[in-house]
Amino acid sequence: MLTRHILAPVALIAATLLSTPVFATPPSKAEQAMIATVDAEQARHLDLLEKLVNQNSGTRNLKGVRAVHDMLVPEFEALGFTVRWVDQSAVGRAGHFIAEHKGKKGTKRLLLIGHLDTVFELDHPFQKFERVSADKVKGPGAADDKGGVVAMLAALRAMHQAGTLKGANIEVVLTGDEEEAGLPLAIARADLIAAGKRADAALDFEGLSQENGQDMGSIARRSAGNWQVTVTARSGHSSGIFSDSAGEGAIYPLARILSAFRKELPEPNLTFNVGMVAGGASAAIAPSGANAEATGKTNIIPSVAVAMGDVRALSRESIARTEAKMREIVARPFNGGEAKLVFEDKYPPMAPTAGNRALLDKLNGVNATLGLPAMAALDPLKRGAGDVSFVAADVDSLVGLGPASAGDHTAAETVDVPSLWRQAKRAALLMTRLSREPAAKR
Repeated sequence: MLTRHILAPVALIAATLLSTPVFATPPSKAEQAMIATVDAEQARHLDLLEKLVNQNSGTRNLKGVRAVHDMLVPEFEALGFTVRWVDQSAVGRAGHFIAEHKGKKGTKRLLLIGHLDTVFELDHPFQKFERVSADKVKGPGAADDKGGVVAMLAALRAMHQAGTLKGANIEVVLTGDEEEAGLPLAIARADLIAAGKRADAALDFEGLSQENGQDMGSIARRSAGNWQVTVTARSGHSSGIFSDSAGEGAIYPLARILSAFRKELPEPNLTFNVGMVAGGASAAIAPSGANAEATGKTNIIPSVAVAMGDVRALSRESIARTEAKMREIVARPFNGGEAKLVFEDKYPPMAPTAGNRALLDKLNGVNATLGLPAMAALDPLKRGAGDVSFVAADVDSLVGLGPASAGDHTAAETVDVPSLWRQAKRAALLMTRLSREPAAKR
């Protein structure tokens, strides 16, 4: 890969706003055909979205995730893709959908990223697709990420109809566990990481970000890691608390640790959340991380306290500094016990780079052709972690080619339908233009 330079987020956003204007290039005949195909196939793709959404594919519904895969196989095979299934039973997950389209040698290889699973498991009451109006549809995963997959397919079908897909080198990776990745990640993301190393550009089809009604480009997203602090201490009758012999229990030291996190950790583009706390004569967080149990009385000095949360940062250096500081805080002595920190690094950061910036510039060239406003770079604080981050260190990447939506991860998940067609057109033109560029020298 060519050397990739990281830009400071503030400077990067400023560069987006101040860059040389992109002058509109009228759509070519092929581009006109792609635009027309997306419009002509709107009903077809809404029907497909309904079919996908009505098949539950919560991450832990392994049969449901595989069923969505089975629905998509003929869609991609009809476009000339070779599809394979990568079983992930070794990490307790269903598997990944991988499809490859071979085109002209020596041209850029594109990696398209999405996912099959949703956060809504079989026992969740939110299960069915609903057509709210001509411009709104609702359903579990309608946006995240089945709407993104449909936008991807609509774009590829438009390219196929216009004849531009034939020469394109494209690999598609739809993971089956984006919402709750299997562990270890070395296995769960091995195929995605390998695809990133083969690619010249990565396009992620998760949701479109908007600010004040304006579409935004996403060229950076922060990491996601978990931490857990466990404090153990001597127990006894509460009448002796704070004495040299009895100590101060476990809850007071944990409270001081969390307070120190709040005061001493902050730095630009970093957040750290406390998601759950439990303490008492006994306390434990369930292996699922979704609930905790504690016992105790007002007259018993608590012997254990535990807290868990997450950390999100924009660079590996920021993560390292934060973890080191957290460990120093947790190691500070207190009377009557000890504290331990466990840090789990999950999604890596996708740093803003010059290469990512260049991809957004090319997308804005497409916007000019389509008569759409230029898209400024989104503040990375406003975007969560995602699968594209696993490849972002190896390949120039762009996020957010799925539809705009509201209420994601809730029973109010609603897709803005016009944005689905807008995104499909953008993706079709962008992929066509990128696919004709020479591949990077390796």
